[in-house]
Amino acid sequence: MEVYVNLKQVGRNVLLAVCDCELLGKTLREGKIVFHIKDEFYNGRKATVDEAMGMIDNSTIVNLVGKTCVEKAISKGYVHPEAVIKIEGIPHAQIMKL
Repeated sequence: MEVYVNLKQVGRNVLLAVCDCELLGKTLREGKIVFHIKDEFYNGRKATVDEAMGMIDNSTIVNLVGKTCVEKAISKGYVHPEAVIKIEGIPHAQIMKL
C-alpha cells in the first residue's frame, strides 16, 4: 500500500508528514475541527507504508493521517491507540520526540 510522505528539515527538527493517498487534498470537518490535508504539506512523494514507517526513527515530529498509515504506526509501536483522534472517522496521530 502506498502513502504520500514529505520529509522536511524545520530548524533543528525533522518533520515527517504521511497521509493515505486517497486523502490528499481533502478537507475533514467535525464539530469545530477543520483539517486540511494539503498537497504542499503532505505531498513530497509516494512511498510504501513500510518505507514511511522506516522514516519515523530519524524524524522528531511526525504527522500521520489515514487508516493505513496510522494503523501501521500503532502496530509498529510508534503510536498508542488512545493517542489517535478521528475526524470524520479518519484517524490522525502525531508523534513528537523531545
